[in-house]
Amino acid sequence: MLLLFLGFAPVHAADPAPPAAQPVPDAATSLDSIEQRVKPCTVCHGNEGRATREGYFPRIAGKPAGYLFNQLLNFREGRRHFPMMTYMAQLQTDAYLRELADYFGALRVPYAPPHPPHATTAVLERGRQLVTEGDPSLGVPACNLCHGRRLLGVSPVVPGLLGVSQDYLTAQLGAWRQGVRAAAAPDCMGDLARRMRTDDLNAVTTWLASQAVPEPADPNTSFEIPPPLECGSILQERHSP
Repeated sequence: MLLLFLGFAPVHAADPAPPAAQPVPDAATSLDSIEQRVKPCTVCHGNEGRATREGYFPRIAGKPAGYLFNQLLNFREGRRHFPMMTYMAQLQTDAYLRELADYFGALRVPYAPPHPPHATTAVLERGRQLVTEGDPSLGVPACNLCHGRRLLGVSPVVPGLLGVSQDYLTAQLGAWRQGVRAAAAPDCMGDLARRMRTDDLNAVTTWLASQAVPEPADPNTSFEIPPPLECGSILQERHSP
């Protein structure tokens, strides 16, 4: 609805015509700015995509834009399942989803401090071992070989693992293990989640959620060494024109 504000000064014939009223952007439908278009995202993912250290919804601010774009495609194409995200993505074009991903990927906003972990020293040490050293007996490489030495991701498609709630991390590893979440083949995360024991999955997420995010909180721009596993999203990016 357009609102016209009329003054009470006398109007004379020689007065110039008032300027045409301009429409007020509607937050639900306006395409006037990317800030308007991302408002539905921030309802769940928090102001500026910050999210919190608690709850199911992950932080998306500062994640590599290629990773965010791939996840939107996965929701649209049925590899990931969450009704609200499917609804948001299913009718959108690649260009539109890419614009959303680029917007959030470029944000650099502070991370909340971690909560003290409620876990034994043995659980935290097992989590640290798996994240930073891996476990050859299970065929599980260290998480930081793919997710960056500082665990903040590798642009353009590998996400960071710090600054995300344990609830979210646990839910995603469980979804991969059960085949509810998938990525482009070969789905290396699905394979890894099924190799790990339940206690190991819990140890990893407990340790990750207990870590502070180092500054500057930027993803790496390249891998220090080639990733130890073939992962579909990484291969797709390397082969894209």
